[in-house]
Amino acid sequence: MSVELDVPDDLRPAVAATLERVGVESGHVSVELVGTDRIRDLNRSRRGIDAATDVLAFPVDGRGESAGPRELGDVVICADEAPDVREAAVHGVLHLCGYDHERDDGEMLELQGRILAALER
Repeated sequence: MSVELDVPDDLRPAVAATLERVGVESGHVSVELVGTDRIRDLNRSRRGIDAATDVLAFPVDGRGESAGPRELGDVVICADEAPDVREAAVHGVLHLCGYDHERDDGEMLELQGRILAALER
């Protein structure tokens, strides 16, 4: 099996590297770039926060086993709010894979940094 990426071409290496690093070998991920109004609408309707943000992740299957190909979920990025769109893509994909920087002891952000550093090589 393989991972199906519905991702803008310039973000594909970052998304693929993130999935490889966390051991995801099959499934589907989408990444969409949107404007400030759209990300604010999504943030308000999904999280109850009436403000624009840089990235939102909407996981579907979680970390458990699924009967068919895994639907990891969708990442939505607002380039106007994200200082680094590639970093936002890595961040969002890590959330799809079950990582949560609000609940861990820095592991997610440390892993995010290692992935980004590896992409620079």
